[in-house]
Amino acid sequence: VQLQASGGGLVQAGGSLRLSCAASGRTLDYYSIAWFRQAPGKEREAVSCIASDGSTSIADSVKGRFTISRDRSANTVHLQMNSLKPEDTAVYYCAAGRTGAYGRSPGFYNYWGQGTQVTVSS
Repeated sequence: VQLQASGGGLVQAGGSLRLSCAASGRTLDYYSIAWFRQAPGKEREAVSCIASDGSTSIADSVKGRFTISRDRSANTVHLQMNSLKPEDTAVYYCAAGRTGAYGRSPGFYNYWGQGTQVTVSS
């Protein structure tokens, strides 16, 4: 599975971005997909995950602002990010896990996209 993350950019605080994780090589239907982020000097952290059955998990720090969704027809997973804050600034990565269940540890996932930069100015 090859993953391509896109949609990052520079936005003012309070703005919105929509990240996309497009897959090639295999359907994502049976994979769990997660979005992680990593800010400079910090560890990579799980932001949101969606399992193959559609169940989702979201970090407390973004709850109520970020939404993960799966577009099966496009073989893509989106992360809608609203009410962005400067502390959301990071490189965002999507990852796919073969088990279909979601987990918060990066080691849980088998395939990774290249990352897309999100910068939120105050």
